[in-house]
Amino acid sequence: MISLFLALAACSGADATTVSSDGGGDSAHQPTPPLGQPESGRATYYDATGAGNCSFDPSPNDLDVAAMDAVEYANSAPCGECVLVTGPKGTVTVRIVDQCPGCVKGHLDLSREAFAKIADMSAGNVPITWQVVACNVQGPIQYHFKDGSSQYWTAIQIRNHRVPITKVEVSTQKTPAWTDVARVDYNYFVAQNGVGAGSFQVRVTGSPNTSTTTSVTDTLPGVTANTTVPGLAQLP
Repeated sequence: MISLFLALAACSGADATTVSSDGGGDSAHQPTPPLGQPESGRATYYDATGAGNCSFDPSPNDLDVAAMDAVEYANSAPCGECVLVTGPKGTVTVRIVDQCPGCVKGHLDLSREAFAKIADMSAGNVPITWQVVACNVQGPIQYHFKDGSSQYWTAIQIRNHRVPITKVEVSTQKTPAWTDVARVDYNYFVAQNGVGAGSFQVRVTGSPNTSTTTSVTDTLPGVTANTTVPGLAQLP
């Protein structure tokens, strides 16, 4: 296990970051293989804005997005991950931003923009194969505090991540031991009793493939509702 300790606090709102992975070198820039097994299903389309059950902001400049079927939405687990979709006429990589309540396992509801890249719009419902892949994001992961967050009730969303997020833990001044934070179905990790006053640490774990995990640890400068704080590193 290799740990990289980055002393770049002056560059962001975080104080220190540790990246742990099973690989060496600058893994964030190395080619990443598909993160899961291929799956067959169907694709339809809807009027997507980039917002949805995952609680992301609308993304009018990036509408290659999709809603995950209800079975695999799994309490928001796929929110923010990227999926390579292959249809009758081409491929497109979409970001999961929503849930499709009426979709069975394997069914993705794509934005109009994404659907047009894999099939004729007139078809409406087409067979596809799809596979989770690393997102082509720039810069470090980001931490967004939900509106209403405070030291007494804290909801954190992980944004701008390359690989699916599997776990978030916090270490606070009051409770130094690492404590799991529960994920809710609207894609926030919620500490019901808050993280207390002052700075605290967050450890984010992701899955770069089906057999390994990797983590990033940041020190955040306290809770400020409805703000986004950049971390110092990206998940490899």
